[in-house]
Amino acid sequence: MRAHCFKFFLLAVGCALAGCALHLPERTAFPMSLPGQWIAGQSATNAPSGNWWESLGNAELTALVKEALVSNSDLQATAVRLEQARLRQRIASADRRPTLNASLDASKKRSNFIGLPIGGSSVLTSRSENYGFTLSSNWEPDVWGRIRAGELAASMDTATARAELAAAQQSLVAQIVKAWLALTEAREQLGLAEVHVVIIETTVRQANLRYGLGVGPALDLRLAETNLAAARAVVAQWESPRAEARRQLEVLLGRYPAGMLEGEAAMPELPPAIPAGLPSQLLTRRPDILGAHSRLIAADARTAVARAELYPKFSLTASGGTSSDELENLLNSHLLVWSLGTNLTQPILNGGRLRANVKLREAMAAEAVIQYRGTVLNAFSEVETALANENLLATREARLAESAAKAAQALRLAEDRFARGLEPFVRVLETQRRVNEMRSQEVGVRRLRLENRVNLHLALGGGFAKPTGNPTEAGE
Repeated sequence: MRAHCFKFFLLAVGCALAGCALHLPERTAFPMSLPGQWIAGQSATNAPSGNWWESLGNAELTALVKEALVSNSDLQATAVRLEQARLRQRIASADRRPTLNASLDASKKRSNFIGLPIGGSSVLTSRSENYGFTLSSNWEPDVWGRIRAGELAASMDTATARAELAAAQQSLVAQIVKAWLALTEAREQLGLAEVHVVIIETTVRQANLRYGLGVGPALDLRLAETNLAAARAVVAQWESPRAEARRQLEVLLGRYPAGMLEGEAAMPELPPAIPAGLPSQLLTRRPDILGAHSRLIAADARTAVARAELYPKFSLTASGGTSSDELENLLNSHLLVWSLGTNLTQPILNGGRLRANVKLREAMAAEAVIQYRGTVLNAFSEVETALANENLLATREARLAESAAKAAQALRLAEDRFARGLEPFVRVLETQRRVNEMRSQEVGVRRLRLENRVNLHLALGGGFAKPTGNPTEAGE
């Protein structure tokens, strides 16, 4: 009768305490009204997808990206951190299950009884052997939800690590493309500078010939030689960024920075405009936003763990086994021994440590809310900035193309008028310089437009395998 009453008491207490389990606060996706479309965007509203770098149409670049995703050391370290988070989640999940341990003991003992002679100088002795086998189990019912909250926190840590890996992949590919564009620009600019040197060398020979014939002044020759020296300086100027881009790209690929990559001879054409998607889609596409949201949920879960530490801990223990002085009797059921027990522990005096820990966790959760909000706002800003730059850079490139075309026309006109003696030689030299400058700026602004397109893809979080769905469901 007493045993039944005790069981009923434990069941009643457990049911009563289960009703006091702690609950996590509800978090909205983002506490701010979002516009129906991007302020700076004019394109259709569907999200970008696919391997966007392939739209540049360069097989070498595609191969470099594939190599980097496999060989980059920073990306490999991020992948290892994800595996660590998964293992910690598995450890946290194990806390909800009972533990079972088995032990096997064996001992042999000899005792001497001093002062109890049995005749002569002999000493009374005894020998004994003992063998034991025990199975013991322990289980803590998750009355207050402390273990579940800890498991959720570990699950969110895994979701955060997964988002960080996706963000690292996006960042790495963006760096690869930008480094490749920088290398290609340096090569194309170098080619333009070398062509300009050849043109100026021809101009110097012409000026020298006219000076030798006495029909051209020494000033024309000196000005042409000055332009030649400046053109050769521009060639040397582009050698440095070319070497730097080579090595930067090789390090990103996980190669030794030997400076062996070449890049393309000309910048690729800009792909067609990409759709920007809806602002609200950014909350489920950007890995850094998903990671910040997971960190927020994890902070709430750890706050729940800290609060649960204020309440009693309840555990059930059980053990059973055999004990014998002979090894062959170790499995004899007549020698079975067992025990059942309960334990209830309530913190009383701890110097305010537990309550201070609750306040600490609440402050950390408040910080996570602020960081999440800042991450989202920064993401919106990056997209709006990239969309605005898309239009501004397109306008700038169009104006430069118009300027380059007019400069080429002016050069042809200056050369014709100089040949007829209607313009001074210095006008030809100045026009040559302007033509080359406009062409160089065209190449530079094309790289800026391509880099801005990379920034837009990166800001929209498109083109990669990414976390999807509700971040709170991202457990393993």
